[in-house]
Amino acid sequence: MPPTDITRAINDLLFTPDLDLLEAVDRHFTPDYRQRTNGVWSDRAGFVQHMTRLRTLVRGGHIEVHEELRDGLRYADRHTVTVLRDKGRTSRTEVYLFARMAPDGRFQRVEETTLLVEGHADDGNLATIT
Repeated sequence: MPPTDITRAINDLLFTPDLDLLEAVDRHFTPDYRQRTNGVWSDRAGFVQHMTRLRTLVRGGHIEVHEELRDGLRYADRHTVTVLRDKGRTSRTEVYLFARMAPDGRFQRVEETTLLVEGHADDGNLATIT
């Protein structure tokens, strides 16, 4: 399997509701996955819990990658995620992401900072992969 990237991960996690969530997580994230978003760390179990919640709120959307870099097992990007919520609201969040990839090409650790560009204040964490 080729190395994953943020576009494939977000599409599988949030925008492909027929794909089993645990299958999507296994496809893109290692068992020891950790993530820090806006200074707050979570482990893989917390990540799955958050994705489960987001899947109940997200009705559609898309991701636009502005820059993307790979250097060995290091990965970085800047992307914007547009999300259509269950209540018909739309939000856009810009994300600056730095990651360590596992040798098998999946995300092992992600550290990201997010900025809500458009939407309601309570939509701020919908577009992140955490």
